[in-house]
Amino acid sequence: MASKKIEFKNGQFVVYPTQGVGKVVRVEEQTIGGQKISLLVIDFERNKMTLRVPLDRAELSGLRPLVSTRRMSEAIESAKGKAGVKRMIWSRRAAIYEDNINSGDVMKVAEVVRDLQRRVATDQMTFSARGLYLRALERMAQEYAVLHKLDLDEASEKIEEIIGVPKEIDLNAADEDDIEEPEEET
Repeated sequence: MASKKIEFKNGQFVVYPTQGVGKVVRVEEQTIGGQKISLLVIDFERNKMTLRVPLDRAELSGLRPLVSTRRMSEAIESAKGKAGVKRMIWSRRAAIYEDNINSGDVMKVAEVVRDLQRRVATDQMTFSARGLYLRALERMAQEYAVLHKLDLDEASEKIEEIIGVPKEIDLNAADEDDIEEPEEET
């Protein structure tokens, strides 16, 4: 079965697996090693980076258009689910999570969000687990933001709200009842 070739257009948002969401700026011709090559020029504004991908290798590199809103909803539903089995050592799980984040597959990224999210406000995360969780959430939020015309922070908050991640508790904050008002001198 022949796969259909994906067409990329100027101004189109795309996902590059290791970088997240970028915007196709143009297609340019360059001569490399005596051969003319068509390159997709993709701008990743958030990373302040421009990437050139050979047009004939774009699909092979994992470059893809944004998912549909329906597929994004399915990914968020997946992230709501019960965390996967954690029977292997952390370094191996962390490597798998890293691979899933860099896969470019929104469902695999949702699995990382699902497995690493805090279930109650008092849950503690290790530094490395929190870093992986935030990277996975950001990757999902990048696509969600473009699909729903939100900024990245709003998209992250919306995803966490939908999947039910509790807000962090500020242990240094004082309750209003605990604040003593200064007495007036008479």
